[in-house]
Amino acid sequence: MVDIDLKKVTSRKCKCLDCGNEFKGVGKKVKCPSCQSENVECSE
Repeated sequence: MVDIDLKKVTSRKCKCLDCGNEFKGVGKKVKCPSCQSENVECSE
């Protein structure tokens, strides 16, 4: 089990370019939670 300090985890504002869903993404390879597409644009 890995301990993760959630205070250090930063989320980015992302938008799916396929379905238009806007969400907060974490990590390097973000997927849309609605349609599972990887065609996502995130702000830094």
